[in-house]
Amino acid sequence: MSKVCTIIAVALSCLVVVALAVPPLNFNNDVTMYFGNHLGQVQDNGNTMALNLDQQTGSGFNTKNEYIFGRFDMQLKLMKGFSAGTVTTFYLTSPIGQAHDEVDFEFLGNATFQPFTVHTNVFSEGKGNREQQFHLWFDPTAEFHTYTILWNSQRIIWMVDNIPIRVFENQESIGVPFPKTKPQRIFCSLWEASAWATQGGNVKVDWSRAPFTAHYKNFVVDACVITNGASSCANNKNKQPWQTYTLDADAKAKLENVQKKNMIYNYCTDTKRFAQGLPPECKPAQEHPSA
Repeated sequence: MSKVCTIIAVALSCLVVVALAVPPLNFNNDVTMYFGNHLGQVQDNGNTMALNLDQQTGSGFNTKNEYIFGRFDMQLKLMKGFSAGTVTTFYLTSPIGQAHDEVDFEFLGNATFQPFTVHTNVFSEGKGNREQQFHLWFDPTAEFHTYTILWNSQRIIWMVDNIPIRVFENQESIGVPFPKTKPQRIFCSLWEASAWATQGGNVKVDWSRAPFTAHYKNFVVDACVITNGASSCANNKNKQPWQTYTLDADAKAKLENVQKKNMIYNYCTDTKRFAQGLPPECKPAQEHPSA
């Protein structure tokens, strides 16, 4: 709070913060380990979770609740040093199957002093292959940074420290499936992917450096909860900001800057991979017939 605020202003501001703030989930109460139970360590009275990977197995947790649309914020600190062959994740998914939906943040381990690669993807009706990858512009092992997935009926936005790095728009009007009907849980995990994670699988996990550890904290979920098949937002007359969020001019400029300077792979430019033609959402709007 600014020192120039009056006592009344401070009091009013505090009331607003209390009224609007969404408390973090508690790792003791709101999530459950789904593999590697003994390698998940809840710390700081439930505010922090440490996931570990050893030569036997990795570890992971997921939310007990399911959600349909929302804003999901996680502070994450990746492991220091040589982490090649490992993958640290923060993602949404419906039950895995032929037609599942999924929205991914995956952090690919690196050789010492190499930049970390952030891998993003989106699946709808079981169709993925929509990868974009970025190099982070900071050291994600030095301190915690906030990673956000904002998902509403119009678009999905991936953010790093509130800076948008990717947007996937709802383009059902041109036949592109969009995840909007299947409830999803949030999953986080740390696991081995030596076959592909680092430099295309050329650099493997060095088990002499195990166990590997990633830390998660301040897990904030502002979303529509699914209970007995019904959404908590079904009769929501006062919509939350994320429900209608779109990028303003400043956010669009930041997005363009990150994509220009930090993007290292974009499926929408991979003409070798899509030799028969790029996916429809990759084409300029003027190439699409009127909806």
